Amino acid sequence: MKLSRKHFIKTLGLGAVAAGSASFNTLGNVEGNVFEEHDLTLGLASYTLRKYSLDEVLEIMLRLNLKDVAMKSFHLPYEATETELRYIGDKVRARGFNLYGGGVIYMKTAEDVDKYFNYAKAAGLKMIIGAPDHQLLPYIEQKVREMDIKLAIHNHGPEDAIFPSPKSVYEKIKNLDERIGLCIDTGHTFRLQLDPATEIKKYSDRLFDLHLKDIDAQEADGQNLVIGRGKMNIPSILSALKEIGYQGIMGIEYEKDGEHAIYGLAESVGYVRGLLKMVK
Repeated sequence: MKLSRKHFIKTLGLGAVAAGSASFNTLGNVEGNVFEEHDLTLGLASYTLRKYSLDEVLEIMLRLNLKDVAMKSFHLPYEATETELRYIGDKVRARGFNLYGGGVIYMKTAEDVDKYFNYAKAAGLKMIIGAPDHQLLPYIEQKVREMDIKLAIHNHGPEDAIFPSPKSVYEKIKNLDERIGLCIDTGHTFRLQLDPATEIKKYSDRLFDLHLKDIDAQEADGQNLVIGRGKMNIPSILSALKEIGYQGIMGIEYEKDGEHAIYGLAESVGYVRGLLKMVK
């Protein structure tokens, strides 16, 4: 199923976003300015806007009516003090946004685990989207129980020797605390020549988060594109998420054109919202 550019702009109702600047006037709180609600919740993985400031990210989200965000370190710095992290978290939430997670965060040592769980606590995050080394999982389970912060392990595709696929994550965490689960990256999964919709249904009981992308070819070196312009079956992914009753966020992660990501992000948001109106 494909949507024309005209249709996506009409659906989004914000065609000017893709034709304008990244600097917007403040529009106020998100509340009262949200897109029609759906069973599935569309949000943002802030890596998409890695070349934009925190204030620009918030204003872009306002213009695109995105409320839910998982922030990367570009916007929620690892080196920030506890006070600074609390300030950023409070600032984001004061604008009406749901800062639900942070990542992807890599953990190589026990010290990393301590550092990033404390980071999440200071920022008020409910979930870490992470990529820990295998040997750290028992210690991570302790931290999850101690701090009641979820960990969603992100798969990184064919280049990753640690967690390439959703299955590689699930096999390591299926017997651990139920607050440890998966963040399925649909693009990396597709590059493994797997069907993201099938993987979503297989591991639905531990699916906490999702990165939604589109890729130009189902091969290891497939490249990220605006959602709707690639080879991935996006309607099947949305249908699978509806079928399993997915309660998490579908975080758009548009990795191309970092300096001007607003254009591809706006088009992707419009395309997905158009599909959400039609997917039964």
